[in-house]
Formats: sequence, structure tokens, C-alpha cells
Amino acid sequence: MQSNRSPVPHEITFVSVILPTYNEVENIVPLTEAIHGAIRYPHEIIVVDDNSPDGTSQAVRYAIDSGSVQGLRLETRLTDRGLTKSIQQGIDLAQGDVIVWMDCDFSMPPEKILELLARVEEGYDMAIGSRFVAGGSTKDFDAGGGKEESKLVIVLSQFLNWLTRFLLYKNFHDYTSGFIAVRKEVLESIPLCGDYGEYFMDLMVHAIKRGYTFIEIPYTCVPRRAGETKTGGSIMVIVRRGMKYLWALARLWCFKIFG
Repeated sequence: MQSNRSPVPHEITFVSVILPTYNEVENIVPLTEAIHGAIRYPHEIIVVDDNSPDGTSQAVRYAIDSGSVQGLRLETRLTDRGLTKSIQQGIDLAQGDVIVWMDCDFSMPPEKILELLARVEEGYDMAIGSRFVAGGSTKDFDAGGGKEESKLVIVLSQFLNWLTRFLLYKNFHDYTSGFIAVRKEVLESIPLCGDYGEYFMDLMVHAIKRGYTFIEIPYTCVPRRAGETKTGGSIMVIVRRGMKYLWALARLWCFKIFG
């Protein structure tokens, strides 16, 4: 799915990939290696770690010191932590004219980044990895083991996206994607706003309303390779996050209608 305005070709000169992490020591170095191998453009990879107690920052520092991944950078946040703030700090540090970010558990395929970047080079302001367009799919239900998402989380995510599309812009599908390649100028005009996944809803609504061009690229979201999920370990956590999403949705509906 794409926006209506025709894209204008854009020559990519440098790509910044932002990886916000918390307790991803088993995934982060293999992920940076996979990303480095997938991108053919000059690039940097910025790991923004929320001072993970499992040693994520130390693993990245070792990879930097050993030179195993060229262009790898590390920012360890000791205060004022959180997903949205970590991504925003990565954006502030980024040197690229195009910025990519994604989850750090291998649920989003690194090899898909090149397709997202190709679409930006075609001229789209934003290329979004989408689970909810033809060819995309969500994670499997949890059959035990803790690596897959619970059935409740997946059903609520699907319902949230349906409700968001119904109330906001129907020509966009995955309002909680978090997998994107975007021209930096877009992010210079739209700072991220939100506590967790709702930041992506806010970004897309503001971008669509301002007329930025976008295209959704299907991908299959798979269970994390290692570690534990962070999308909610209890019903109370899920409910609290759900309420934040609904509040953000109400605010964005008002913005869409009244500006």
C-alpha cells in the first residue's frame, strides 16, 4: 500500500540504522553483523542501549573494539530511558540522510532493509515494513517456551490496527510496525512522541497529514530468536499499554479532524 502523491527519486548517500536495545545480549551482535552484510550503501549502525543488565552494551563494545562490524556505534543511556526516547536519541546522533530502525530480536528480517531502502531511493519519503498488507503476516501464537507472543497480545495488536485504520487513514495498514526506512528530513520536522509503540501511530498520522509519501512492504514477523518478549508479561501490563494506545488514538483522531 502506498500514498497517492507521486514519489520523486532520491539518491541515498549514507544510511543510519538505529537499534534500540534492552536485554538483547544474545541477539545484538549477530543482528548488527546481518545488517552490515545486507546493506550495500555506506552506513553506520547505532545501538542505543538502555543500560541492559544482561551485558548488551558490553557485547557491542567488544564488537566495536574487535572491528568485526564496520561503522558500529554504541550509546548507553543511564537515565530517562525508554523505547521512544532511545530511538529519538539515535535519530539525533545519526549522520545519514536516510534512517532505519527495527526491533532487535530478529523478528524483523534484516535482509528486508535493502528493499525498504530501494523504495526510498525510488523517491518515497518513508518505506514501512508491514505485517498487515498482502504478503505480510504476524507472529505465531505461543505454544509454550516463552519466545512467541501470547495469543492475547497478537489478537489485541490486530484489533488495535483495525480500529486505528477505521478511525484514522485507511490507506495505511500497520500503525504499530516499528520497522521503517525514512528520509531524515521527515524526522527533523516530526519529532517522535509516545511512550511505547504508540509513537509509530503518531509519526504516521503526522506524516500522512503533511503529505509525505509512503509505501508499505510486506514482511513476515517471526518469533524472537533468543531472549524474552517485552510486549507484556501479564494481563495488567497488556491492559495498561492498551489504554495508552487508546488514549493516543483518541488524540490522533482529534488531530486528524481538527488539525
